[in-house]
Amino acid sequence: MNSPKTKASSFYRIVLLILAGESIFILPFVLARIFRPTFLDVFQVNNFQLGTCFSIYGVVALLSYLYGGAIADKFSPRKLIATALFLTAIGGLLMATFPSYLILKWLFGYYGFTTIFLFWGAMIKATRVWGGSANQGRAFGFLEGGRGFVAASIGAIGVFIFALFLPVDIQSVSLPERQEAFRFVVLFSSFLVAFIGLLVFIFLKDNEETDTTTQSKTHSFANIKMVMQLPAVWLLMIIVLCAYVGYKLTDIFSLYASEIMLFDEVQAAQVGTFQLYLRPIVCIAIGLLADKTRSSLWLKVGFATMLIGAIIFASGGISANLNTLFFLSLIITATGTYAVRTLYFAVLQEAKIPLTLTGTAVGVVSVIGFTPDIFVGPAMGYLLDNFTGILGHQYVFVMLAIFALAGLLASLGFSRIVKR
Repeated sequence: MNSPKTKASSFYRIVLLILAGESIFILPFVLARIFRPTFLDVFQVNNFQLGTCFSIYGVVALLSYLYGGAIADKFSPRKLIATALFLTAIGGLLMATFPSYLILKWLFGYYGFTTIFLFWGAMIKATRVWGGSANQGRAFGFLEGGRGFVAASIGAIGVFIFALFLPVDIQSVSLPERQEAFRFVVLFSSFLVAFIGLLVFIFLKDNEETDTTTQSKTHSFANIKMVMQLPAVWLLMIIVLCAYVGYKLTDIFSLYASEIMLFDEVQAAQVGTFQLYLRPIVCIAIGLLADKTRSSLWLKVGFATMLIGAIIFASGGISANLNTLFFLSLIITATGTYAVRTLYFAVLQEAKIPLTLTGTAVGVVSVIGFTPDIFVGPAMGYLLDNFTGILGHQYVFVMLAIFALAGLLASLGFSRIVKR
């Protein structure tokens, strides 16, 4: 039986992983998701240019996933995660100066290294260790749900700070006034990321017994070769890829609210925040359900739900004054998206992937699974910039529907493999 001290230590560990797991992505992703219309304005870029920045992030991340995962199987998560947070926070100081488009591209490339190479594999492995053999759904449900709550809370604070420093008449505010208000949001975010890095470094204690039993003794390239021979890993690559396309395309909701539903900047940002508050509810519920049944089952349900939501938006029937239908359809789409995002690494246990190879497996899967960082941003930007009005948004949701269907088919195949 676990002592109260052990339980408290376990609680603090997952809380720190949650805080770190979302705060590190605030600067490169969360701000652009919540404040997309404002972000485009203050940095003087269009949708395609912002998509290009995300693409550069994705290319650097792609190179970081594989060996970064191998590093996670060799070194302490505490030091890796804390260092990644400190380096990311430094980038926020440059971001707050509203650099040129050229410098912005370099900055997103830098974020691609700081948020992935030292961080991603270490976080996923530490979460899997925390969940043990019987509670992987709960572990990743808490991680994703907690991350969603952190993102939504930071988003709400960011919207408050942004509105606080804007003039009363939002519609007539000038570009310098928008930049000044948004600068405070960026600086607050940077401070928060650095502070959480400090908390991780001080309080995320390394468990010597756990670290010893979960660190690989073999060479990194040998581990990669072993992981690549597992059939479930190849299907998991497709599942993660399709799920991540869905997650990336949720960036569109605040812009949809602004351009199609005709909300003002603050209202559109509030839509982005509302969307993020759905994440903890969905993720924790799905995680607990997955432990009662099978994670692979709820993967299929999640992709089917995502597909339904995408089809509703792609139909073009959601426009100004249909606010109830808009929010209902957003909830359906986001529920499916967050469900599959919760579970795509929870199924590592179901697929019988050895714990000592977790970091390597995550790295290998991520090389393909997170390529949407490279192509989704530019593709979405091209569609929105070249097809004005609701038509561009419809095309984006058609793309989402295609990937949701592919993810559903891959999940069916994965389920058959793990049953055998």
